[in-house]
Amino acid sequence: MKPSEVFVISGQMALPMWLLMIVLPKWKGTRFLIDYKIIPIALSIMYAIYIYTSVSSGGSLDFGSFQSVMQLFTQENAVLAGWVHYLAFDLLMGMWMLNQNKELGIHQLVMVPILLATFMLGPIGFLLFMTAKTIKEKLS
Repeated sequence: MKPSEVFVISGQMALPMWLLMIVLPKWKGTRFLIDYKIIPIALSIMYAIYIYTSVSSGGSLDFGSFQSVMQLFTQENAVLAGWVHYLAFDLLMGMWMLNQNKELGIHQLVMVPILLATFMLGPIGFLLFMTAKTIKEKLS
C-alpha cells in the first residue's frame, strides 16, 4: 500500500473517534473504544510498521540535531510515521482528558473546544484543558 493511501486510512481511523469523543463522550461505544484504546493501538501498529520500513530502507533515527531531523523527514515513510505518531498521541491525550473529566465534571460545552483544539493543535488543547482543570479545581 502506498504511503499516501495509508495517510488517508489513518485519518479515517482517527476522525470518527474524535467525533465520538466530542459528540458522544459518555456513550457506551465511545467509552469502550476509550477504555481499550482500540484506535490508538491500531495507529501504533501502523507507526511501528512505517518506522521499521523507514529505518530498514537506510534511514536513521538520529534526533540529535535539527539537521538530522530535517533529513529524516525527507523520507516518505518517515513522514507518514511522524503523522501517525501525531494522530495516535493526540488521540490518547483526548482520551486522557475525557477520563480525567469523569471526576472533574467540566461541562461538555467547555470540553468541545478543548477537544477540537487537541485534535487540531495537540499541545494547545492540552494547555486549554489544564487551564480549565485548574479553574474547575479552584472553584470546587
